[in-house]
Amino acid sequence: MYALVDCNNFFVSCERVFNSRLEGKPVIVLSNNDGCAIARSNEAKALGIKMGANYFEIENLCRQHNVQVFSTNFVLYADMSNRVKGLLAKFCQEIEDYSIDEAFLDFHGFEMFDLKTYCQNIVKTVTQGTGIPISIGIAPTKTLAKVANRFAKKHAGYKSVCIINTEEKRIKALQKTEIGDVWGIGRKHSKRLVEKNIRTAYDFTQLPQCWVRKHMTVVGERTYKELLGVPCINIESIAPDKKSIMVSRSFGKIITEYSVIAEALSNYTSMAAAKLRNQHSVCKQLMVFITTNTFRQDLPQYSKSIVVTLPTQTNATNEILKHALQGLESIFLPNYQYKKAGVMLFDISPNTNIQYALFDKVDREKQKNLMCVLDNINQRYGRHSLKFAIQGNGESYKIKQERLSPAYTTRLSDLPTVKI
Repeated sequence: MYALVDCNNFFVSCERVFNSRLEGKPVIVLSNNDGCAIARSNEAKALGIKMGANYFEIENLCRQHNVQVFSTNFVLYADMSNRVKGLLAKFCQEIEDYSIDEAFLDFHGFEMFDLKTYCQNIVKTVTQGTGIPISIGIAPTKTLAKVANRFAKKHAGYKSVCIINTEEKRIKALQKTEIGDVWGIGRKHSKRLVEKNIRTAYDFTQLPQCWVRKHMTVVGERTYKELLGVPCINIESIAPDKKSIMVSRSFGKIITEYSVIAEALSNYTSMAAAKLRNQHSVCKQLMVFITTNTFRQDLPQYSKSIVVTLPTQTNATNEILKHALQGLESIFLPNYQYKKAGVMLFDISPNTNIQYALFDKVDREKQKNLMCVLDNINQRYGRHSLKFAIQGNGESYKIKQERLSPAYTTRLSDLPTVKI
C-alpha cells in the first residue's frame, strides 16, 4: 500500500501557525511579485477566489471581505516543509519527497498494521509537532492514493485519513472523481476524454486498454492500470538528477538598462550553477532569454533567446557566467522595457566522466576547490553571502513582496515574541 500525505492549504497554514489571529478568516498567498493567488484558505475559497486569480482583479473583493493577503515566503514554507517531512520519516523509512507540501510513503511490509489508525497517529503527530494540518490517502497504487487523498481532504467524516482497500471502495471513489482531477491526465487529454463522454475516472477505466495506449501513449496506459489497482509507479526515495535546470524571474519593475538585466541574469546563473553542483553534474549548453511584458500590448514587444555551447563540460559558476553574459549581450536590444529574464542549463551529465577540450588551460583542481569554498560559505551563512561582483545587491530588480511575513523559523531577529 502507498500513502499520499498532503499539507492542507500549506502556504496559508504556515502563516497561521505563527499568527493565530488568522484562524477562521479568509487568507490568500500571492505568487512572485504579488501577482496572483497561489494558496487560499477554505474561507477564501468560499468567497469565490479562484486559484491563479490575478490580484488586481480580486483586490476590491479582498478589501470588501477583509481578506488577509500575504506575499510568498518561500524561506518559511521550505523550512516548515522540512519539519513536516522530518516527522514523517519517523513513521516510514521509504519516503518520496514529491513536492513542498506532498510526500508519498511506501507501506509495503506494514501488512500487520491497522493503517488507518497508524495514519491517524501520523496526522496527530504532525499537527501537534508543526501546527500544519495534513490529509492522508492510502491505496494499492500511488494514483489511487492521490484519489483517496482528495476524499480525506474534502470530507470531514474521514477525519483526515481515507483508505481504499477494497474493490467496492475503489469503484465508488473512481465514480465520484472527475476525469480532470486524476493525477497524470493533463488538460489536453481531459478535454478529449470529456468529448468522448468519459467524465469520471471510472468511465476511463472502462475503456479498452489498447485504445488508451494508442491515444494516450504509455504514460496514459500507466495511469489507466494504476486506477485499476495495478502498481506501475514506484516510490522514488532518491530524487533523480535533473536533465535541465532553469532559473528565471519576473522583475519587480520594468527594466530598460542592460547593466541591471546583466546583474539579474548573473544571480540566476549563479543559482543554476549551484544546483548543478549540488547534484554532482556538469553541463555543456545553456540558454539565455529575455522578454518584455506580454500583457502590456500598449508597449513595444520583444522576446529573444539564444543557446550557447560551452567549450567544455563544467559546473563552475564563473565559467558558466562568462558565457551566459556573452549570450545576453548578443540578444539584448535597447529601448525596450523588459519584464523577465532567465537561464537554462542543459545537456547535463554526471561530473565523474568529463570530456575536457583538447587545449583546455583552466586549472580544474583549483577551480573545483574555489567552487567548494563558495558553496560551503553560502550553505553556512545563507545564499549569496559570497558572490561575484557582477551579481550586485539585487535592489534594482528584486521581486515585489509588499506583504511578506517574517522568517519566523530561520532568522533570529524574526523569532516570535511571547508575552506573559
